[in-house]
Amino acid sequence: MSDNAEKNSSAKHIAGVDEAGRGPLAGPVFAAAVILDRKIVGLADSKQLTAKKREDLAKKIQEKARAWAIGRAEVEEIDRLNIFQASLLAMQRAVSALMLRPRLVLIDGKHCPKLDFPSKPIIKGDEKIAVISAASILAKVHRDACMVLLDKAYPGYGLAQHKGYTTQEHLQALKKLGPSPIHRRSFAPIRQYELFI
Repeated sequence: MSDNAEKNSSAKHIAGVDEAGRGPLAGPVFAAAVILDRKIVGLADSKQLTAKKREDLAKKIQEKARAWAIGRAEVEEIDRLNIFQASLLAMQRAVSALMLRPRLVLIDGKHCPKLDFPSKPIIKGDEKIAVISAASILAKVHRDACMVLLDKAYPGYGLAQHKGYTTQEHLQALKKLGPSPIHRRSFAPIRQYELFI
C-alpha cells in the first residue's frame, strides 16, 4: 500500500453515531456506530424512511460497512440515570464495540458521550452526514426488532405496532394492564400507574 493509499484509508475511519428510542415509554434505548468506506445510495434520516426501506438499507449497511456495532442501555439504566445519560451510554457502548478504531466520531445532536477518540456533535447530522444516517437506520431497525420480541414477552400493549411510543392504543393498554417491567417508570405518563405484576 502506498503512503497516499494508506492516508486515504485511514481518512475513511470516521464513525457516525446515532440513537433510537429516547421518546418511547417502554423498552431500551439503542445506538449504532458505523464506519463506511463506500457510498450507499438512499441513506437518509431513519425517520424519513418507511420501515421496509430502513430494513433494506440496514442489510446493505451491515454488508458493506467497514465496521458497525450496536449499543443499548436498559430500562433500569434509563430510570436510574435519566434518558439523556442513558442515550450517551448506549452511544459509548456502540463505539466501544467497533472492530476498527475510528479516527473521528461524528455524533448526531448537540452532545458527545465520553470516548477514547476525537468526537464532534453535529445537529441534524442524520440528515446531513451519510455515515450518521447509516447509524440512525441501524439503531432504529435493531430497536424495532427488539420491541417486536418484547411484544411477545409482554402481550397486550401493542409494542410490535407502536414500538413503545405514546399512542392512544398504548395509553389505553396501560390503563387496563398497568405498566410492565419494561416500561420506563421515570417517565411521567408511567408514574401515574401502579406496577402491573
